[in-house]
Order: sequence, then structure tokens, then C-alpha cells
Amino acid sequence: MNDNKILFNSGSLDEFSDEIGRLSKSDESKLKLSPDNADSGLAKLVLTLVELIRKLVEKQAMRRVDGGSLNDDEIERLGETLMKLEMKMEELKKHFNLTDRDLNINLGPLGDLM
Repeated sequence: MNDNKILFNSGSLDEFSDEIGRLSKSDESKLKLSPDNADSGLAKLVLTLVELIRKLVEKQAMRRVDGGSLNDDEIERLGETLMKLEMKMEELKKHFNLTDRDLNINLGPLGDLM
């Protein structure tokens, strides 16, 4: 279970507010940009967005495959494209010393992005 998510709160509004305050002060996976780390911070932001879009495209592709709206050649090309994109993402994460956890930006009370 992720300690940074509020799944259910049966307490008072004050307890809920305190919990949101605790989460918003957590530095665990927030994006931090400064002049010293601008390159890696920007890389983290861009790769996070690309990874989110890649996952959405992959889910949509699976829906189309399951729905039968693609022929065999299209399925093959789609699979190859998604595999190459995933390999490129791994290469870029390695280049910028990032992990999957680094790309999972904490959105405070909303929880993690991915």
C-alpha cells in the first residue's frame, strides 16, 4: 500500500486537512528544478510526460487489438513501434540517471501520477 495516498478517511475534516498537509510537505518524488539541476529536472519532466503518453497509447493499442480493428501487419508494426519506444525510454532514463520511480511524480493529495 502506498502511504502517500488517501484512500478513505472516516475522521473529521481537521484530520483530513492535517493529512493533506503532511502529504504536501513530502519531498519524496516532487519535481525540483534549480539552476544546478535544470538539465536533469527538465529531462525528468519531459520523460515523465513521454512515459505517461506511451502508457496511454499502449492501452489504446491493446483495446484496438482486442477489438479486432487492426490487421496482422498493423499489429506487428504497432508492437515493434511500442517496443522500440520502450527501449529508447530505458536508454534515456539511463543517460539521465533516472528510474521509473523518479518519473512517477507525486501530485500531492491526488497521489502519484502513474
